[in-house]
Amino acid sequence: MEFEGTQGSRGTHDGPPRPDRIPRPATPPPMPSAPPSTAGTSGGTTLVDWLRAPRPTAGPGVWRYGHVPRPDHEPDETPLRAVLSGAVVSFLAAVLLWSLLRNGYIPYWDVPLKLFTPGNWWRPLGAGPQPGTGGPLALALYRLALFAGVFYGIGRFGRWPYAWRRLIQEYRHTAVRVGLALFAGIVVVALVRGGWMPLKDVAYALMPFEKTAPDAMYINQRRADTARQIVTVAAILPFVWLALRRPGDRAADTAAHAPEPAADPVAWPELRAAGLAEAADRLAAEATAGTMNDIDHARIRAAWEAARSAPDRQAAFVREVHARGAAAFLHPSGARHLPGRSVAHDLVLRQVRLGAVADSPRNPYPRRKTGLALDPSVLGTSMLAVGPSGSGKTTRLVRPLFESLALQALAGQAAVVVVGSVGAALGPDDAYDIVIGIGDPSSPHDLDLYGGTNDPDQAAVLLADALADETTDTRRAATVLAQLLGPFRAVHGRFPLVPELRELLDGGPAAHPSLRTALERDGQSALVRELDARQRQHGTVGDPATFLADRLALLDRPAFAGFFDTARTKQPFTMRALEHPVRVRIDLPETGHAEASRLLARLVLAQFLARATNRTDRSRFVCLLLDDAGHTVTAATVRGLQRLRSANAGVVLGLRTLDDVPEHLRTPLLGAVGCRVALAGVTTWDGKRFAETWGTEWVQARDVTSRTVRSDEPLTRVVHTLRKLVTGRAVTSDAVTVREVERERWSASDLAHAVPPGHAVLSLTHVRGEHVPPLLVDLRS
Repeated sequence: MEFEGTQGSRGTHDGPPRPDRIPRPATPPPMPSAPPSTAGTSGGTTLVDWLRAPRPTAGPGVWRYGHVPRPDHEPDETPLRAVLSGAVVSFLAAVLLWSLLRNGYIPYWDVPLKLFTPGNWWRPLGAGPQPGTGGPLALALYRLALFAGVFYGIGRFGRWPYAWRRLIQEYRHTAVRVGLALFAGIVVVALVRGGWMPLKDVAYALMPFEKTAPDAMYINQRRADTARQIVTVAAILPFVWLALRRPGDRAADTAAHAPEPAADPVAWPELRAAGLAEAADRLAAEATAGTMNDIDHARIRAAWEAARSAPDRQAAFVREVHARGAAAFLHPSGARHLPGRSVAHDLVLRQVRLGAVADSPRNPYPRRKTGLALDPSVLGTSMLAVGPSGSGKTTRLVRPLFESLALQALAGQAAVVVVGSVGAALGPDDAYDIVIGIGDPSSPHDLDLYGGTNDPDQAAVLLADALADETTDTRRAATVLAQLLGPFRAVHGRFPLVPELRELLDGGPAAHPSLRTALERDGQSALVRELDARQRQHGTVGDPATFLADRLALLDRPAFAGFFDTARTKQPFTMRALEHPVRVRIDLPETGHAEASRLLARLVLAQFLARATNRTDRSRFVCLLLDDAGHTVTAATVRGLQRLRSANAGVVLGLRTLDDVPEHLRTPLLGAVGCRVALAGVTTWDGKRFAETWGTEWVQARDVTSRTVRSDEPLTRVVHTLRKLVTGRAVTSDAVTVREVERERWSASDLAHAVPPGHAVLSLTHVRGEHVPPLLVDLRS
């Protein structure tokens, strides 16, 4: 059965059937003996925990797995020393005020109590309460309320809770937290037992003491001891809670109090809502038992999205789930895991985590310390990454992006083509369906030079874009190639091999006459006129045929013998395979054949752009990853990149420097892509281009002007002289001016010298048009 191309074996080339297909198992793979690995999803958590993890709504580029939103503005953080000083001074003030009240230095403090209580509770002439009445209890409660009011009010003024949180957050060790709580608890217990705090008075007033019993003294002593113990425990409990409570981590608190989802994703609520409870129970049981991994879940969910709109597909979906369970709707290769995951992935949202936004003042406060992630909605605007060798383009950018797209390909949601040099760290061969080693005789696959098309004009346009350079008119080059490809295909039923095409471009003595004779014999008058026009133009001023032949000679080398074979002796790969969820890697022989590798990279890029925008089914995201796109960008490339946003496709271009792009195309290229990455080590010349692209913003500038304070008062002058002798500095006053100024978000100098190693500055754009300003990102975290 087939759902959106996840099963089946359709061809990927126009014309007769040929062996250009996706590798697939001959029989369904057996059930695994151990649960499939979920490593790489989120630190190796189980599938159930991974599915139930919170994923709050956030802007583009935010790693939403377990994300905790931050406030829009940075709180005003007072230095810890000032906070502790304020807390200590306010505590001493509270102690002083309570001591004055307790010892009677502040008169009339008990007047409000006596005004609202009966007069017979109090002794005459302002003395204490009458025994046997409610006076002692009222006085104890009043003193306790007064004590609480004094310390609560002054504590709020001195920000005691905030000082405690700041102190604990500064020293996060458990021993420090317990030690501070223990010290504070001992001090408070000593004050309570000493009667300085009025808790014991309230306990005594509430305790029913004996007055007439023979052993009243011993009974009252035991009750007093009990009251002291109760008061001691009550005083200790808050500090025990402080000692056991973890530091105020907003992320943990938010995660612990996150609202429960409306439906458990492990139970497949979308299937239950459609009345497929049995299928949901089967899948939920496999997820709970550990025989399902994140790829299985994403693949089956994608199959359900394709089947939910058609009743006949729903029936087939149910049969497949009942028959295979978690192994239903397998990828044509039969793979259920991706070897060698290096970063965290979230297939629920199709995100890959590349790093963390640095805690830097240059980044907006809501984005600091948050994870940075990419997904197809961002990659659909295409990406340009610039950085020197060793800056992390391959290992920290291209490789994680390939892993994400390969996982989505195994789930039937994407197709990916990776182009790099031989030996680049782009993942093991087992992670790919097709590996094309250009120049490697042992490579089982070949690359179609003509993009898998039967149309000579289209093949000529693609080939001309790869062969032409900045000084060549691409339209004239395409016309020359079309004048030769059309007649040759009409005679031989195929496009020419590299040596044959080179001979046609050179105008060999036997090439054109033989074609003309065959065409006249078949009555192809239109193609005869094309060939005659080519013969008349050959050798004239401005004829690009000779240049094209010289460029094509780069591929007519013994190292490439047997490749680009239109006779189909090998399995050729064409971009028509992007109709399937394929994972393809093309290894280019840059060592010894650097110019030929650049030519092939341009050819692959041109073929991808043409195929991605001409697909009829755009439900699957397709992406091309060019590890080294130097000398591959043309004007046609820039125009093609702008059309990918609406085609559910994207391209990632890696460059060592923008000097590898023609000067007149550098600014249009930066404008055509939506995601721009400047890695550590870029030059100031490259940084200038990025700075111009990212533009400016309005910021607050604070100008501080210091001037020496001069006084005519003798005493003031003496004081100022003494301060200067003690501090070594003159007494000055500061004048602060705050104004709004327009400055570059990132200057060329900052990009070249202020980006730490392992970091990058990048901006993102969503396919809907949402923009993310340039962020400093740590790609190592």
